Amino acid sequence: MTFTLPGFDLDAFVRATLAEDMGEGGDITSAAVIPADARFTGVMDSRDAIIVAGLPIAEAFFRALDPDVRIERLVEDGDRVAAGTDLLRIEGLARAMLTAERSALNTVQHLSGIATMTRGYVDKIRGTGAILLDTRKTIPSLRRLEKYATLMGGATNHRMGLWDAAMIKDNHVAVAGSVGEAVRRAKVAGIARIIVEVDRVDQIEPALAAGATHLLLDNMPPPILRGAVTLIGGRVPTEASGGVRLDTIRAIAETGVTFISVGRLTQSAPAADIGLDFNEIS
Repeated sequence: MTFTLPGFDLDAFVRATLAEDMGEGGDITSAAVIPADARFTGVMDSRDAIIVAGLPIAEAFFRALDPDVRIERLVEDGDRVAAGTDLLRIEGLARAMLTAERSALNTVQHLSGIATMTRGYVDKIRGTGAILLDTRKTIPSLRRLEKYATLMGGATNHRMGLWDAAMIKDNHVAVAGSVGEAVRRAKVAGIARIIVEVDRVDQIEPALAAGATHLLLDNMPPPILRGAVTLIGGRVPTEASGGVRLDTIRAIAETGVTFISVGRLTQSAPAADIGLDFNEIS
């Protein structure tokens, strides 16, 4: 099993997560109740219709505690599956399986929940030409994994951190004195990608004149958004953001914006209902 995600250390994540759960005493329940040589078979299945994400990571938890575990992956990350679908079959040392169970499930439930919500938004804007973006509204230390999950759901990753593009927002403008001056300072600093958040149409031309390379049109209702897109006229990519919901995203997409960013994909997605049932085999 291999899982490569730029900027993410799978082994370190597995070690830290298991250490958090096991502490200094380990799984005292399994050690007391389950014979050391007992073996379990198990099936991980989804009780919901979901977009799958996180199975390779779940496998890594089991392998960390039982290197000889046998795992059969029945679906792949990014697959859309119906409720009742089996995701993994595993066979290995019972104590190891029980100890790794919660860490594995937590990860797959969380990431599949994000991927599933993301696909719902992607489906809503299908055919409009607009592209769904994720945001930096992620749980600390889980950004790479959560953005991986949005990718599995069909979104495009955007701004992995503060380092990969300038994002000029209202507080930056307030300190700089104007939108144009804030952009000028970013250009002087040698920043190539300069995203500017505007919440009024009269900020558009000063931002473009100063050298903005991407405009984030914040909290604009569709009629104003459509006018802003027309005014910009394709000179830079446009991004709609702010309070985007499943019931409003289609109308936003139909204004002609290039991108729509949705913070709730990583901020508010409910965990998928996924379980793991074991049977003793020896």
